[in-house]
Amino acid sequence: MKVALSVRGLTKSYGNVTVLNDVSIDFHAGHLHALLGANGAGKSTLCKIISGLIPATGGQMSLDASDYQPGSKQDAEASGVQIVQQELNLIETLSVAENLRLASLPNRFGVLRMSELHRSARQILDRFGLPDVDTRTIVGSLGVGKQQMIEIAAALARDARVLILDEPTAALSGSESEELFAHLTQMRKQGVAIIYISHRLEEVQQLSDEVSVLRDGRLVTTEPIAKINREKMVAWMSSEEEARGGSNHTAATFESHRRGEVGLSVQGISCGMVDNVSFDVHRGERLGIAGLVGSGRTELLRAIFGADVADSGHVRLADGEAVRFTHPSQAVEAGFAMVTEDRKQNGLLLTQPIRTNTSLAALASKFSAKGWIRQTAEVESASAIHASLETRCQSLEQPVGTLSGGNQQKVAVAKWLTRGAEVYLFDEPSRGIDVAARARLYELFEELAKQGKTIVIVSSDLEELFETCDAIAVMSAGRMVTKFERDDFSEDSILEASFAGQESKRTTAESDDRWQNEEATP
Repeated sequence: MKVALSVRGLTKSYGNVTVLNDVSIDFHAGHLHALLGANGAGKSTLCKIISGLIPATGGQMSLDASDYQPGSKQDAEASGVQIVQQELNLIETLSVAENLRLASLPNRFGVLRMSELHRSARQILDRFGLPDVDTRTIVGSLGVGKQQMIEIAAALARDARVLILDEPTAALSGSESEELFAHLTQMRKQGVAIIYISHRLEEVQQLSDEVSVLRDGRLVTTEPIAKINREKMVAWMSSEEEARGGSNHTAATFESHRRGEVGLSVQGISCGMVDNVSFDVHRGERLGIAGLVGSGRTELLRAIFGADVADSGHVRLADGEAVRFTHPSQAVEAGFAMVTEDRKQNGLLLTQPIRTNTSLAALASKFSAKGWIRQTAEVESASAIHASLETRCQSLEQPVGTLSGGNQQKVAVAKWLTRGAEVYLFDEPSRGIDVAARARLYELFEELAKQGKTIVIVSSDLEELFETCDAIAVMSAGRMVTKFERDDFSEDSILEASFAGQESKRTTAESDDRWQNEEATP
């Protein structure tokens, strides 16, 4: 096997803190090499060094047997090393086409050739299975899932000797993930070495040739996938105590806590692509919402929460009045909480400490008196909840932006658990969270349900919805097309329903086109 990239003794320290310690791995051409580890284990740090985003403190790298020391991301890309990070790096104010070709904008004597820009962008989108995305659309107007697919498409369109993907399917549904996997298979045949970070172990087992496990910044092992199973992977990722005694995070048998009283009623909500959606969720119920990327799931939660103002319809909490929120503050005061899909933009203050982010939503109601912040109570509360979530950090005063993506997500969840609410809206809540923390999050769903809280969970991971929900509603093309009770859960049925609205929308559009053509015919 040809070694495409070799790293030897890589180390990265920030002051007295070592986050990557003497890591040595070979990545082979034509192989997909999975990197596993709990949040904060050093996976993203290793990949950032390889891709030129940060310098190593020590160690060497070689690319195709030649010395490789990139001074920047541009240096790495020029050498054929491409990376798609967990945190999106698109420029939201530019169009899809401009983001796809940003590194090589077509021009003549310094003048941008717009027709060539959009033509080549169209080819990239079509090749990656995104025919419905307009190249002129401003990226910031798209959901996180679509943005993720565009960033991946941009990376796959460039010449690569090494491709690094950090949690690429975290915001993708099953069908979009399969589309990505097909492209990765083709790239392996072309001899590209793929470094793949994922907390979805079924993906790792399906895709990878080798697996390396990191824990606390050190390499635990590198093994061929044929020689290991899920249990070994989980044990290697766990702490030494858990590896000896086995993980305590086991999936409990599902128990419904659904009560007779309706906790949330949504009636006729329309907002942008969301078209006249109505549903009820009972107290103690966990309702999952499935659907393809772009089906309107995130947009529906935003309209309910007042982040986007609905054009029509209303929501009702328990026996309260029917309302249409025009700002999230109104929803919070009414008893709603929402963990957003995009924690970086909408969920966290990245420059502020973990403590501040955790208590922010509850500062006035729980941690202040007569204008003074009760810091002792604030610290005790933040310490307890982050201990329960197993957030990896140096201290509660550490800026959230310095945490790994998965640990940032834990802070985003902790903020609303600290505040407390009657209705919890979770949009991709386990995005970037490791196996053990995901199990703890599911336990929290269970605890909230036992308390009679009303819970709505949007997730692209059907297994997550199967494990945690009483019922699953399916969104397609902006509409809620069907709802499955737990006894009727079926991956095939849910996927079929996910495409149903798209087919209906396409049929309607074709009918409208035919009608317009007939009207135009003399």
